[in-house]
Amino acid sequence: MASHVAKRLLAGERIVIVNAEKAVISGSKKSIVEEYKDHVLAKRRLKDPEKGPKKIRRPDLIVKLTIRGMLPYKKPRGLEAYKRLKVYIGVPREYEGSPMIKVEEADASKLSLRKFMTVGELAALFGWPPPKA
Repeated sequence: MASHVAKRLLAGERIVIVNAEKAVISGSKKSIVEEYKDHVLAKRRLKDPEKGPKKIRRPDLIVKLTIRGMLPYKKPRGLEAYKRLKVYIGVPREYEGSPMIKVEEADASKLSLRKFMTVGELAALFGWPPPKA
């Protein structure tokens, strides 16, 4: 999904992603967790580790920064594309009645290995509390 969104952003579209916690990451759970653990639990600073840099654990920010990595965000074209992206956990009230478009090319049922985990599951493993309903 992220690569399709990045291409559309560079083409000039405005994109809103809802239910970011339900986005799918392909691969075995073990390899996904190990790779993200290296990223999240990396040592920050030896002098004062509380000062950062802080690592993200929220599903919406995980999705947003994944897409940012696919954009040339340090250049004006990529920065403008990144500003056209909005990512939400759940469906905000302002988008409840709007038509939702599902990226068919990025559907989890098309994965050949059937090994995947959601961004919400990954975030929960690293300390993100799911929103209370």
